[in-house]
Amino acid sequence: MHIIVIGHGMVGHKFVESLAAAAPHLHITVLGEEPRPAYDRVHLSAFFAGKTADDLSLVAPGFFERANLQLKLNAQVTGIDRGARTVTLAGGEQLAYDKLVLATGSSPFVPPVPGRERQDCFVYRTIEDLEAMQECGARSRSGVVVGGGLLGLECAKALRDLGLAAHVVEFAPRLMAVQVDDPGARVLRGRIEELGVRVHTGKNTLAIVDGDSATHRMEFADGSALETDMIVFSAGIRPRDELARAAGLELGPRGGVAIDADCRSSDPDIYAVGECAAWNGQLFGLVAPGYDMARTAARHLLGAPGGFAGADLSTKLKLMGVDVASIGDAHGATSGSRSYQFLDERKQTYKKIVVSDCGKRLLGAVLVGDAAEYGALLQMALNGMPLPDAPEFLILPQPDGAPVRGLGVDALPASAQVCSCNDVSKGALCEAVANGATSIGALKKCTGAGTACGGCVPLVTQVLNAELARQGVAVSRALCEHFAYSRQELHHLVRVGRIRSFGELLERHGSGLGCEVCKPVAANILASTWNDFVLKPEHASLQDSNDYFLGNIQKDGTYSVVPRMPGGEVTADGLIAVGQIAKKYGLYTKITGGQRVDLFGARVEQLPPIWEALIAAGFESGHAYGKSLRTVKSCVGSTWCRFGVGDSAGFAIALENRYKGLRTPHKVKFGVSGCTRECAEAQGKDVGLIATEKGWNLYVCGNGGMKPRHAELLATGLDEAAVVKLVDRFLMFYVRTADRLQRTSTWRENLEGGLDYLKQVVVGDSLGIGAELESEMQHVVDTYACEWKNAVEDPEVRKRFRTFVNSDAPDANLVFMPERGQIRPATIEERRRTIPIVASA
Repeated sequence: MHIIVIGHGMVGHKFVESLAAAAPHLHITVLGEEPRPAYDRVHLSAFFAGKTADDLSLVAPGFFERANLQLKLNAQVTGIDRGARTVTLAGGEQLAYDKLVLATGSSPFVPPVPGRERQDCFVYRTIEDLEAMQECGARSRSGVVVGGGLLGLECAKALRDLGLAAHVVEFAPRLMAVQVDDPGARVLRGRIEELGVRVHTGKNTLAIVDGDSATHRMEFADGSALETDMIVFSAGIRPRDELARAAGLELGPRGGVAIDADCRSSDPDIYAVGECAAWNGQLFGLVAPGYDMARTAARHLLGAPGGFAGADLSTKLKLMGVDVASIGDAHGATSGSRSYQFLDERKQTYKKIVVSDCGKRLLGAVLVGDAAEYGALLQMALNGMPLPDAPEFLILPQPDGAPVRGLGVDALPASAQVCSCNDVSKGALCEAVANGATSIGALKKCTGAGTACGGCVPLVTQVLNAELARQGVAVSRALCEHFAYSRQELHHLVRVGRIRSFGELLERHGSGLGCEVCKPVAANILASTWNDFVLKPEHASLQDSNDYFLGNIQKDGTYSVVPRMPGGEVTADGLIAVGQIAKKYGLYTKITGGQRVDLFGARVEQLPPIWEALIAAGFESGHAYGKSLRTVKSCVGSTWCRFGVGDSAGFAIALENRYKGLRTPHKVKFGVSGCTRECAEAQGKDVGLIATEKGWNLYVCGNGGMKPRHAELLATGLDEAAVVKLVDRFLMFYVRTADRLQRTSTWRENLEGGLDYLKQVVVGDSLGIGAELESEMQHVVDTYACEWKNAVEDPEVRKRFRTFVNSDAPDANLVFMPERGQIRPATIEERRRTIPIVASA
C-alpha cells in the first residue's frame, strides 16, 4: 500500500511517526511545501531568542533514511484526481496513491486592509517569514502586531527580542478574547505593558499608508493613527482546504475538510488531520487535537480501534513570560453556572473557576499571572471529579504555604489524559513507574510525557510521587546510612546552622563515622558554603583521591597537572614556562578541549615542585581535579575576528576569574562566543554566552558529555553586569538544590516546573532569594585562594605528597614508554620486559 501525505508540518510528521513505527511494510511519501522538514511552530518565537531551524526541527537524524519512507521538500501539490487516485505537483509530476492524508494545515488570515501588501508587512507562520522579519528588524525601530490573540502576543515577544519598540493592535475590546474574560484580560494587559509592549484594543484599521516618521502609518476608524517600521499580521488562521475544495470533498460550515470519527473525509480513501480538518463542523487550532487526529488516522489505517471524539481546547501558555491558562467554559456560558474569582492587584494575578449550578463540578477556569493550579484543575474538569465543599479554596492563596485543598491526583482515573501532546494517560505513567521509571527524567524518556510543551510536568511529578507511595516504594532521599537527609537538605543545614566541619555535621545531624559517599559530599558542601582550604586538617580526610592530591590520578598511578588559563588565553612567556616545566619533569603534554595545557605523568612527590614552578610563572590551579568550574572556553571575539560583536575573550577571562574558586555538585563548564557563529560552542555548556548586537544571550544547563544536551535560553540582551548577577544566582541555586554528582543538565531535567520555574527563580527572583544568592557567591569570590599555593606553603600539607610514609623514594614501579616524541604509561606486557624510563628531576 502506498500512502501519500500532503503537508509536513507538526501534525503531518506526527502521523508519519505513528504509522512508520507500527507498519514498516507500508510505503509512505511525504510532500512538504516548505524547503525544510517539519519543525516546532509552537515554539517558533524561540528563533528570535537564538534557536536555529535545526534546533526547532522535529525530525530525528536519519528518520527518513528508511527504505519505506520518502520525503519531498519544495513539493507544492496543485491538484488531486480522486478517480485516478493521483496527486499532481507544480512541476507536472504525478504520484499515485492508495490512501491520501491531507495535513495541509492553515494559512494566516490577513484582514482586507488597503496597504496590507506593502513592503515590510509580514505574516507570522514559517521560518522564512521569521528570517524576513529578522532582516527588517535590523533596520527598523518599531513594529506592530495586528492581532491580540495567542499568536499575536507570541509575535509581540518576537518583536521585543528583535529590540524593537513593540505594539499590539487588536480589533476586540480586550486581549485574548476567546480564552480569557474581562478581568483576566486587564491583568494580562497590565503585565504585558510592564514588559514594554504598548497595547491598543478596540482598533479597526482602515488603511496602511506612508508614514511621516516611520515606514508605515496605520489609520484607525476612531480617527487615531500609529506609525511603525514593520507590521506583522497575526489575526487568526484559516484552514487550507483549497485542494479538497477543488477535488469536490465535503467541507465544514466554516471551511476545513469534513471528517468522521476515523478522520476520513467524504472520500473513504482520503483522510484529513490537523488545522485543515473539520470534525462535527469544528476546527481545531491547537497542536494537541491535531496530534490526536494523526494518531487516530494511523490507527484506522492499521485496523486498530479508537476514534477521534473531539478535543478539549484548554490551554496553558507563557506569553512574554506571563502565565495564561484557560480551561473549558472559561466565560461561564453554561446555564446556571457560577464563578469564584480572585484578583491580586499587587502581584497582578487573576484566577477564576466556573462551577456547575449544583456546585459539584468544575466547568472552566481562567488563570493569569500564576497558572500553578492548571494541571489539577484541568483534570477535575475533564474527568468530572467532585469539587470540595468550598471550591473557592482551589484558587485562594493558602496560609503558611499549605497545600491547596482538593488538588490531589489519587482521584484521577487511570484513563485520565495527563499529557495531551503525546497522549499519555495516568495509567501509562503508573505502568512506567511500576516498570522502574522512578524519576521525572526516566518517565519523560519512556512515555514521552512532558517532552513537548512541558505544561504537564508538575502533574506528571505528582502522579510519580503518588504512585511510588501507593506501591509502597520508600523513595528515600537520604544521602547514605549516616544521614537521613538529601544533599539539598544537608546544604541547608550547613548554611543555616553555620556548621564548619564534618565532625560537627555528623554530631548534630548524623550517626556513625561517615563513609565514602557522605564524606566527599560534605566536603563539597563545606567548600561551596565557606570556601575553606580543602586540605585543612578537618577537611583533608573527607576528600577523594583527586581532591586529596589536587590533581587527577591517572591509570598508572601518576597525576595530571592542569594550570588555569582563563578563557584559553596564555602569553608566549607562559607557554615557554609550561614547556620548560614539562621538559624538566618529563611530562606528556596535551591541549585539552577546554583550551588549556594538560601535563601528564607527574609522580606524587613531584607535584609540589611542579606547582611551585607554575606559580612562579604566574599560573594557578586549574581545578581540573575538583567538582568545580573547570574551564571557560572562548573565541577571540571582537578583539580579532571580523565577525565578532562582543569581547568574548575578555569577558570569558573575567568570568573564569570570578567563578574559579566555586565548588559545585558536579563539574561546570562555560563557553563564551563573540557572535552567533558560536565558535566557542556555548550552547553545549553548563553556562553559555553569545554576543549579539543587543547584548549577551545567556544559555544554561547544556552538556556536551556522555549524554549531550542543548543549553536553553535563560535571558537575552544582557550587559556584563546583568550576566554576572544572573550567573551568580543560577550557580548558587544549583549548588543549593542539586543532588550529589548531578550535572546541571540532569538537574534541569528533573527540576519540577522546568525552564519556566528556573527563569522565575533566577531572572524574576520569584523566591525573593536573589540578593542572598548573589551575596553567597560574592563570599566565594572574596575568599578565593589558589589551592596549589596553599599546599606548597603549608609544611604539614606538603608532607602528604610522598609515595611512602617512611621514605622519600619515588615509586620504582612506574613505567613509561616513548610514543610520538612523548611518553605514555606502559602496558602490563611492556612492564614485564622493559626497563622503566625515569623522568629527570
